[in-house]
Amino acid sequence: QVQLVESGGGSVQAGGSLTLACAVFGHIYSDPCMAWFRQAPGKEREGVAAAGTDGTTKYADSVKGRFTISKDNAKNTLYLRMDSLTPEDTAMYYCATDPRAFGNGDYCYSKSYNYWGQGTQVTVSS
Repeated sequence: QVQLVESGGGSVQAGGSLTLACAVFGHIYSDPCMAWFRQAPGKEREGVAAAGTDGTTKYADSVKGRFTISKDNAKNTLYLRMDSLTPEDTAMYYCATDPRAFGNGDYCYSKSYNYWGQGTQVTVSS
């Protein structure tokens, strides 16, 4: 069984930064696709960033240049560094993985996922 636990959310002012972390627990013996998603109130969940098994990444246009996804395989942890935050970034952020999915950043960004964390709230005030 795979379990994902997010942390690092909080409230910041516009222009500020936050780093989210997603700790992965369970039987993952390789380096599968992982991704961050977010869902704002009244909106559909959207992909934010994905990390491919080959080290490549892909970002939503709305966060490109401001957010950075990274992995620490030794710690089984996925990160999302968020800079220059705006109120439009306010949402619940979720990490996801599929232990049997492998591919580049583009593939990992577009695929569906079967393991999700509980989410961490990010609120950006103007």
